[in-house]
This record gives sequence, structure tokens and C-alpha cells, in this order.
Amino acid sequence: MTATVTENRRARRAACVRIIVAGVVLVSALAGTRAVSAAPAGAVEPEPLTAIAAAAQAYVRSQLPAAARIESVRADALDPRLHLPRCAEALHASLPPGATLQARTTVGVQCPGPSAWSVYVPVTTEMRVTVLVLARPVSHDARLSAEDVAVETRKVSGAGAAFLNDVRDLQGRTVRRPLPAGTALTADMFKPDVLVHRGQTVTLIAAAGAIEVRASGLALTDGEAGARLRVQNLSSQKIVEGVVESSDTVRVGQ
Repeated sequence: MTATVTENRRARRAACVRIIVAGVVLVSALAGTRAVSAAPAGAVEPEPLTAIAAAAQAYVRSQLPAAARIESVRADALDPRLHLPRCAEALHASLPPGATLQARTTVGVQCPGPSAWSVYVPVTTEMRVTVLVLARPVSHDARLSAEDVAVETRKVSGAGAAFLNDVRDLQGRTVRRPLPAGTALTADMFKPDVLVHRGQTVTLIAAAGAIEVRASGLALTDGEAGARLRVQNLSSQKIVEGVVESSDTVRVGQ
């Protein structure tokens, strides 16, 4: 009787062990299934956002003058939710059609293929440039000379191409509006002098190869240096358009 009870107890213990082992195996199997489904086979590796930003920054740097003193070229942080397939070829960066390099420029970064995509990245540029700075306040229509300015090196946004950096740049132009002392001068703060006035007689010059023909003309509008101007040929009475070269010369055919 005692032997039978002992055997029954052993049988029950063995059954419990088998059930526990089976449960552990089942839990392990389910856990493995979840891990596989979280990272399915064949998932496409995304293009690093840092690589996209670097391509945009490198393009902007390549467009700056070789002698430029670059302070910084920074791409805006891209949305971390952006997942683009890793590009099998080198990334290509460029400006959108009609755009020019500015202090803040949007650069297009493209993957040529086979999984082609494109994304636009804002890039901010800062430079150190030599600029002309007003030494005193000036009024509207003032004409400036070397005594009115000082030469300084400043950190500016963009490539600094619009800033005046040579006192010779002050010639032939007047200030558009009052400006305070310390202003770094840019080209758009000035208006060029009118060289040719409406109703003035000018010399028309037209060139064909080595042959140059001159005629008298009547200016129909005002024009500054380099401006396009409508002129009436006094011999033929025809109205032509040319470019102001000097205070009494307009070149036709440009």
C-alpha cells in the first residue's frame, strides 16, 4: 500500500515537470516570433539623415568663392521621421531652377536611383567679409567719399557679395535713404547716377565685326550706366535700344 502511494506521488511530480517545461518552451517560441516580426527579413536600410545634410552643406561650400572666409555652413535638422531608402549611388545636390545662393538657401538633394527620391534642405551660410562701414550718419541723396567710411571685417549672413568693400565702389552713386553711423554698406542702399537724360543728344555706336558705325540719336528716357535705353536715330528716325556706356554714348546691338 505504501509503495503504491509513493509511486503515484512520483508520477504526479513527473507530470508537473513536463507541463512546466512545455510552458517554458511555448513562451520561448512566442517570444522568438515577436522578435522576428519586429524586424522582418528584407527591410530596406534608410539613408542616414546626416549624409543628406552633409551633401547639402558640401554643395553650398562648393559654390562659394575660393578665397571666401567661411564662418559656418549649417543645414537645418531634418525630421527624424523621414525614412528614405539608402541610395546605391552618390547623392546629388543642386539649387532649384531659378534660385541663387543666399544667406539661407534651400538645396535639393536627390538620389539618382534605382530607388529615386529627392528632399529639400535649408542651409544657412555665414561669412567674414571686408566691408565699408559708415563713419558718420548720412542723409538721403548724399554722395560718399573715402572720408565718410571705414574698412572693417564683419561676420555676415550669406556670401557677402552685396556688400561694398572698395572706396571706388562709392563713385557714380548716391544714397537712397538716410543711414546711421556704423551701417555696413550694400549696393541696394545706393542708386546709380543718371548719365543720359531724356531729350539729350547721344552718339549711337553699332559694331559688326571690325566695322563700327556711329550716328546721332535722341534719348527717349533717362538711363544710368549699364541700363538699356530707347533712342531715336536722327538719320533714319528709327527707334532702337542700346546700353548706356557713358554720359553721351549708347551702344546698340548688345
